[in-house]
Amino acid sequence: MKKLLKNLIRADSTVRKGELAAANVILEEFRGAGIDCLIDKWDKNRANLVAQAGPKGRKAILFACHLDVVGPGGEKWKYPPFSAVEKNGRIFGRGATDMKGPIAAAVTAVRQIVKSRIKLKGRIIFSALAGEETDSCGADKFTAGLKVSKNTGVIITEPTDFQVVTAHRGLLWLQISTKGKAAHGSTPQLGINAINSMRLLLNELDNFKIRIKPHKLLGQCSMSINTITGGKTINVVPDQCSIGLDVRTLPKQNHKDIIRDLQKIFAKIKRKNPQFKAEISVIRSVKALETDNKCDFVRDFCSAVGVDETKAVGFTTDGPYFAVLGLPVVIFGPGKPHLCHRPNEYIEINDLEKAVEYYKKVILSFLT
Repeated sequence: MKKLLKNLIRADSTVRKGELAAANVILEEFRGAGIDCLIDKWDKNRANLVAQAGPKGRKAILFACHLDVVGPGGEKWKYPPFSAVEKNGRIFGRGATDMKGPIAAAVTAVRQIVKSRIKLKGRIIFSALAGEETDSCGADKFTAGLKVSKNTGVIITEPTDFQVVTAHRGLLWLQISTKGKAAHGSTPQLGINAINSMRLLLNELDNFKIRIKPHKLLGQCSMSINTITGGKTINVVPDQCSIGLDVRTLPKQNHKDIIRDLQKIFAKIKRKNPQFKAEISVIRSVKALETDNKCDFVRDFCSAVGVDETKAVGFTTDGPYFAVLGLPVVIFGPGKPHLCHRPNEYIEINDLEKAVEYYKKVILSFLT
């Protein structure tokens, strides 16, 4: 398993490199165990991988992982981010926790179950998908053609430090652009300054509250302005300025309502400032997840891993793409969530070994 994880980390699967190299690492691992495995490839280096074992039947367990990782960032790492260094019981590298460590554990669990020749009463489906960190293109592509029984349960192998998660917030990424009119910097009265227009909008957003009651598990919906760009050169009145909004949404919340409320703010500003002009576009939209924590799948899953209660988290996963198919989804995996997306990311080898045993218990609990 350690070798598998190291090979996965070394297979740089940032958005620049794509997921194909990492998918091929898993393909070799599964085919070496005689497990059916296929790669769906597109755009030269993008890839989804799907492996299946066990008989087709009324029940199935579906592991849903993501192959991509975020970039290493500009901060200095103790060890090179794609070198997969093992030190003091830990494996360091980008993706060690999010989520190549959990992938290695799930792959190893499936391999060991198949090797044991235990007779299964259902099917194990393992998927490793593209683009979760950016646009969930892999989950969208995979679920669009997915045909499984209604008795299929989905395990998202995100790092939860072995907590069973059944709810998380959704996300709505928006870009708002104010439009102006370019002019020479020495004659600003001849132009319309898009940065000034954005300033008017930012002042309004300071007091903007999204209309939704807090969720009993997930709390408030949140909004954060996380990017801003404007102007091309210092001696030209800027004709465009853009901001990026990260909105984290709650179950049953309508994303279109948020957009409509923002457009009402645009109209309010324009009534006072006729030259104001703004446009809004959706960069990414993923619904929130809320699996009934009293349903049979969640209850049986918790029993298999020895957990008494489920949790909710603020981050977002590919889970909603499976939930819209009517499948129960839990999120469960090794690794400390606070290590995700940070320099010197690592995972404890002991946690990987524990995860293998947990995943095996889950498979056997549902399929034997």
